[in-house]
Amino acid sequence: MLATSDLWFRYQDEPVLKGLNLDFSLSPVTGLVGANGCGKSTLFMNLSGLLRPQKGAVLWQGKPLDYSKRGLLALRQQVATVFQDPEQQIFYTDIDSDIAFSLRNLGVPEAEITRRVDEALTLVDAQHFRHQPIQCLSHGQKKRVAIAGALVLQARYLLLDEPTAGLDPAGRTQMLAIIRRIVAQGNHVIISSHDIDLIYEISDAVYVLRQGRVLTHGAPGEVFACTEAMEQAGLTQPWLVKLHTQLGLLLCKTETEFFHRMQKCAFREAS
Repeated sequence: MLATSDLWFRYQDEPVLKGLNLDFSLSPVTGLVGANGCGKSTLFMNLSGLLRPQKGAVLWQGKPLDYSKRGLLALRQQVATVFQDPEQQIFYTDIDSDIAFSLRNLGVPEAEITRRVDEALTLVDAQHFRHQPIQCLSHGQKKRVAIAGALVLQARYLLLDEPTAGLDPAGRTQMLAIIRRIVAQGNHVIISSHDIDLIYEISDAVYVLRQGRVLTHGAPGEVFACTEAMEQAGLTQPWLVKLHTQLGLLLCKTETEFFHRMQKCAFREAS
């Protein structure tokens, strides 16, 4: 269980997180959205133990987080973070060594390292470029290497910060598929993103943050359909939700579902 209880965090005298009560164990994929400065990045750093709240707590397995060296090491083997810029997490010039870095630090046997690296590369669809120098990879490929480096820890929770930032449409589609494969293995994913369409499509639950507080939360369709909350948060509605609220069309979860329904309607009218 990963959650927060009355979580407060401030930089100097400025509160950034204000009494957050969040539970990330209830849904396979949880989305975090909000305008710049709402506290998403600070929340991620608190969840991963990089920052320590001045009041309240991050709860891990139902207990306040243990900030000792041993406690943080245990947390980071179960709660892994992938930052927006993959360069922050890449240390080697060859992919296999980079992905295996954390496992070797933990003293994992080489045979087990090889198995986990292979599994992670397959999961992020990176087997075909695993022997290329990292400096020759595209931005999207580097993101996948960074995710693989987190997956080898076999963490139960994966925190993804802006996973589709800088990706072209094909890369974005591929990232959605990767997230779905990770969830299919029984893991929880928490996504912080300005890509409101991504959050709507992939998330099972959404928290909308505004000035360090939870403005609203719930199922994506319900949350994003509330135009008042979206305006207060400084957000625009996902395009599929906008079609529903403004044109009265049926609410679809994905682009594929939308066009499939449109085709059925067109065939029905033509016949």
